[in-house]
Amino acid sequence: MESKYLVEPRTEHYACMVDLLGRAGRVNEAMNLIEKMPVEADAIVWGSLLGACRTHMNLDLAEVAAKKLLQLEPKNAGPYILLSNIYASKGRWAEVAELRKIMRSRKVSKSPGCSWIEVEKKVHMFTGGDSMPHPEHSLIIRMLEKLGGLLREAGYFPDGSFVLHDVDEEEKVHSLGHHSEKLAVAYGLLKVPEGMPIRVMKNLRLDLLINVRNQIMDGNTC
Repeated sequence: MESKYLVEPRTEHYACMVDLLGRAGRVNEAMNLIEKMPVEADAIVWGSLLGACRTHMNLDLAEVAAKKLLQLEPKNAGPYILLSNIYASKGRWAEVAELRKIMRSRKVSKSPGCSWIEVEKKVHMFTGGDSMPHPEHSLIIRMLEKLGGLLREAGYFPDGSFVLHDVDEEEKVHSLGHHSEKLAVAYGLLKVPEGMPIRVMKNLRLDLLINVRNQIMDGNTC
């Protein structure tokens, strides 16, 4: 990079490389790159590694990345939540409870997930679960149930392993089905003219599988 383009690598360049390696499942290589960086890794670098560890279920490196992140940003709820997700997926509820205890003692709180969609020049906001229900909540839920049936027929079934509740699988699937972005997409399918794109904005990251599900839905008429 320096010899060919005369560009000195900065932290953000290394963060991009860590992200790319992580997306490819090469998390050990990503960790090796971080260890060899000539500059100090920042929260973006460690956050990229932690996100990849969550996706590829590498608990050992996730704990390393989370520890670094908590040193850099002790009030950021993200590392606690991502590490909790990994513990929950492995059924390690004692560790999940311990992380929650630490969050409470440090007064760290998670921002609630909210999604927005604009329909006919009006912005509609959705929150997860049944809190602050939309005026057309019942219609939206029926659309979600219809979509759920189409998705199951197509071979997709929600993975409840990342739900942070020690509950049975049926409750986990219900929780996954009522995320704010799914409510917004369902409302868009009800209101946005056929053939027009549905654009959803969210304050947190979008569900990693929502684009896959939307591709499945493209082959069905709702």
